[in-house]
Amino acid sequence: MSTAAAAGGAGALPAGTLTPLLNTLQAKRIVAADVPLSTHPDGKNKRYRIADSYLRFWLAFLARGIPLVERGRGDVALERIERSWTSWRGRAVEPVIRESLLLLLPDARWPETEAVGGWWNRQNNPEIDLVGADREPVAGSVHFVGSIKWLEDRPFDRHDYDALTRGVLSVPGTRYETPLVVVSRSGVEEGLPIAAHWGPEDLLRAWP
Repeated sequence: MSTAAAAGGAGALPAGTLTPLLNTLQAKRIVAADVPLSTHPDGKNKRYRIADSYLRFWLAFLARGIPLVERGRGDVALERIERSWTSWRGRAVEPVIRESLLLLLPDARWPETEAVGGWWNRQNNPEIDLVGADREPVAGSVHFVGSIKWLEDRPFDRHDYDALTRGVLSVPGTRYETPLVVVSRSGVEEGLPIAAHWGPEDLLRAWP
C-alpha cells in the first residue's frame, strides 16, 4: 500500500497531495523522515514519524483515553497504556538514542563517525536499530551496526546477539568484521563479543 493510500483513510489522497503536506509538516518540525542508512541509496523505504515525543504519546494513548476518563473509566485508559507501553517506548526512544550517540561521536575509537541511523528493508526483516557511518543519507563507509534493548528487567543477551549477527550482512557496506555495538538499559550479558556498549548514564552525559 502506498503512503498516500494509507494516509487517506477510507479513500486514498489524490496524487501529488501528500508530498507537499509532508514537506510542510517537516518544515514545521512536526514530522520527521528517516531513511535506511547504508552505502546504498534507498529513498523508497523512507519512514515518517511524529517528531515530538509528547505529541506521539498523545496520539497513541491520550486522544482515545480522555473520553474514557470523562466517562469515569480511567482504569480502562490506564490498562491500555500499560499494555502497550513497553513496545511504544521502545520505538519512541530510538531517535533519542541515535541523537545522543551523535553527541558522543566521533570519539577516539570511531574518529570519522558523523552519522548514526538505522537500517531496514521493505519487509522490516531484518531491522537494524543502529548504523554508524561517515555521512548520511548515503554512507561512504559503515563503521558499526548495533541493537537497542530498552527493558528494565532483561539485559542484552545471547538471543539478542544472535539476532543481530544474522542481520548484519544485510546492511549494504558491512562486512563480517564490522563491529557490533549495543545500547541497553539493563546492561549486556557477560561474554558477548560486543565492541562497545552504552547505558543510560552514558546517554545522559551526552547532553550538556
